[in-house]
Amino acid sequence: MIIITGATGQLGSRIVERLLERVPANEVGVSVRDAAKASSLAERGVHVRTGDFTEPAGLEHAFEGADRVLIISAAIRGDAAVAANKAAIDAARAAGARRILYTSHQAAAKDSLFAPQLTHADTEEYLAGLDIPFTALRNGFYASTLGYYVGAALRTGELVLPEDGPFSWTAHDDLAEAAAIALADDGVLDGVTPPLTAPELLDFEAVAAILSELTGHRIKRVTAGDDEWKAAAVANGVPEPAAEFTLGMFRAARRGEFAVADPTLEKLLGRPAIPARAVLQGVV
Repeated sequence: MIIITGATGQLGSRIVERLLERVPANEVGVSVRDAAKASSLAERGVHVRTGDFTEPAGLEHAFEGADRVLIISAAIRGDAAVAANKAAIDAARAAGARRILYTSHQAAAKDSLFAPQLTHADTEEYLAGLDIPFTALRNGFYASTLGYYVGAALRTGELVLPEDGPFSWTAHDDLAEAAAIALADDGVLDGVTPPLTAPELLDFEAVAAILSELTGHRIKRVTAGDDEWKAAAVANGVPEPAAEFTLGMFRAARRGEFAVADPTLEKLLGRPAIPARAVLQGVV
């Protein structure tokens, strides 16, 4: 059986749908914190189990009978995220999984300026140290992140953000399909993958230009200093730790951490990747 965690989330739900196009529903299981939210999957024959990374004891049942387990990185921050990921990995291994897959990131590194990459790097290292085949899916930077900034830019005509650098904006739908392929065709991606990215690199200046074209109104890219931007964000209700977390993304982008594009994703999909323009078109 193939087990997917976080199956009601933005990425996990898409992976399940793509996987069900490839394997029978009775060969798929999901581990979710709230089984009620996955009732529609149960009705289709998917095995729905309750599991929470922060409560490892319950994962034994969630992963029972697993042949392959896809662990979607815990949606928490800091050391707790690493501990949660490791707990899920240990549970999958104890359940007898022959391969463990993990949703990592293209910029996973222990010296990254963006905090999630430290979590991914530590989790990858832990996986690699086990005596079990694994796949660390180094996903490109999620294009859905753009949605956090588009609304204000459309209202004011200005995209006001800290200095940045190029991002390899990659659509959830493409990454979900890649994960489904890796789950259904065991071994097609082995170990730490190359960056799974769309081919186009865009900074926020380019994003502003695309928004201008799509709306017919000029959207100006305005660069704010880090402290200036953080103060404005906090004044508008963003918790200070969240603002500092976001600044890490921009600092990493300035250093070029996300300025990497690779053909692996498109080769795996057998088609062009969804461009960032199409993602933006869906939110303007």
